[in-house]
Amino acid sequence: MKRTSIALLALVLGISPSLPVLATCGGGGGGGVGGAVAGGSSQPVTYQVPWQVVASGQGEAGVSEGLALLWFPTSASEAKASDLQTSRTLTLMSARCVHPLIVTPDNAKFRANQGVDGGATVILADAEGQEVARVPEPDGELLAAAVEKLVRDEVRRIDDELSAQLASAKKKQAAGQKEEAAALYEQVASQGCLAPKMAKKAAKALKKLGREVPARVSYLAPDLSRRTERRIVRAMTEGVIAERENRFADAGVAYEQARGMDPADPVPLRFLAELHRHQTGEWQRAAGLFHQVLELRPDAISRAVALHGLGKMTIHSGDFDAGLALFHRSIEAFPLPLTYRNLAVYWNSEGERDKACGFVEAALELAPADPYNQVFAATYLVERGERARALAIAADNEDFLEASYNLAAIYAQLGNRDKALQLLHRHFYSYEQYDSVRRKEMQEARDDIVFASYHQDPEFVALTGLATSDASSYHRELAPTGGGADGR
Repeated sequence: MKRTSIALLALVLGISPSLPVLATCGGGGGGGVGGAVAGGSSQPVTYQVPWQVVASGQGEAGVSEGLALLWFPTSASEAKASDLQTSRTLTLMSARCVHPLIVTPDNAKFRANQGVDGGATVILADAEGQEVARVPEPDGELLAAAVEKLVRDEVRRIDDELSAQLASAKKKQAAGQKEEAAALYEQVASQGCLAPKMAKKAAKALKKLGREVPARVSYLAPDLSRRTERRIVRAMTEGVIAERENRFADAGVAYEQARGMDPADPVPLRFLAELHRHQTGEWQRAAGLFHQVLELRPDAISRAVALHGLGKMTIHSGDFDAGLALFHRSIEAFPLPLTYRNLAVYWNSEGERDKACGFVEAALELAPADPYNQVFAATYLVERGERARALAIAADNEDFLEASYNLAAIYAQLGNRDKALQLLHRHFYSYEQYDSVRRKEMQEARDDIVFASYHQDPEFVALTGLATSDASSYHRELAPTGGGADGR
């Protein structure tokens, strides 16, 4: 089935940006808190379901493998507020070939084909698009718990069916019917995505028969028991709250606890890796954790965050082409505002301003209500001659600690030196807590064209004193991260 990019989700949900999409670019790319927190959300978001959009005019429901989970909200406001947006079960099963697809309210053709007339409905369909089951139309709100049960019940039924096939194969093998047994084992082994435990047993049996085993997919299956889920979500929520409050050590402890509760769950690994990439500056540790995420069969968002993180660190190491390739693989996995912003940072620093602005527009499309996105885009409104508008955005977001670097960039361009240096100081010494991070960001500030008028200013030089090189390194020929510190 042909599907649209998740980049249309903001349009599906009917979100109107308070900062219109404009050709503006610049500023730090941001990060942390798992790398993909829904823009503008005041609630701790841990398990964000990677819904993809089936736009108007698309009337087929096939997927390449597994099951299609089709959600038909009745309105944009309902979809935006629904607890179907956040679910550990649906997030993890999305990596097990239960593909979450949201059908736009105006897609009359698709709705008619699936027999959806009125209220909100969720349908589970097979790879050919045939309905397997559906959540009955509720009297009130369609709850995630009912959809999770639908998915669990069907996956359990498939496991039981494959278990019966394994039993039949064993009987045939015991009776000397090796060819027939091998054929059954091969059928079960091919279901490694949807039924990893059964597939692992079949692969082991094939190996004993001396037969070719299908290419190994991670056979680890996440623990979806309600007890484990409650414990992990509680720990992850504590971690997000701690990270938002700049208690990074506490956040790391919480993410590690969640990680230990289910080794097959990539989400705690992703949050922990992003914490070390963005907040503590332990890049070697972060890289190892991101690779562990990819070695599992991660959900699309976890894969995208891992690829972005590896890409950003690769660019910093000087391998620009490889880093950009990882960025684009990240977007293919799942488009994130974070990845688009850091692509804008890169191309802005390379002097490709039109290209950079295109990526800013893409970030704003995905999360127009995200204040970080808005401040990020506003960093170059001054160059467009919209000084008053840039100042208004900066003033409205002055208490936004995480955006301190970008706010400093706005004031620097407006000619307010004292305010710019004050905000840079706040960024380096109030927001950031580790010298390993400060060194990288101070070097970025020294290379950032936004602060060109301060590059020989004694106070600026002193403020960026932990930078890895001296003042003579200003305006390096290649400064791929010169667009902003928060884009690490």
